[in-house]
Amino acid sequence: MLINRRTVRIEWKDCDPAGIVFYPRYFEMFDTSTTALFERALGMTAAKFFEACGMIGYPLVDASARFIIPSKFSDDVTIETTVAEFRRSSFVVNHRLMKGEALAVEGIEIRVWAVSDPNDPTRLKSQAIPKNIIDKFTAD
Repeated sequence: MLINRRTVRIEWKDCDPAGIVFYPRYFEMFDTSTTALFERALGMTAAKFFEACGMIGYPLVDASARFIIPSKFSDDVTIETTVAEFRRSSFVVNHRLMKGEALAVEGIEIRVWAVSDPNDPTRLKSQAIPKNIIDKFTAD
């Protein structure tokens, strides 16, 4: 499976008064990392691949994290992101936030491939993930 790595500098805005990352900020970092993974795999911006695939997006339906080592203001961390599993219309994304060689946070997201509901355009509807998309993540 394709793994995307990106380096993030922990900014003051990410931190609580104690100078450590306020936990919801990790979920924002993971969300950005998921988009970066898809952009890398598909070779285009999220807006372009949403349009090309006729989709609205890939909304989050479940998220969890395990916090192991705190990150602090001005730390440089690396986030490793991969799709661990493709299902019919959903997929599981794993994130590993590393401080040097140490695992600091593990995150898991479950997302759904979503299009407009043809019966009610104000609603979303899941759709099977196209094989050509999955192939971009599993090619050697």
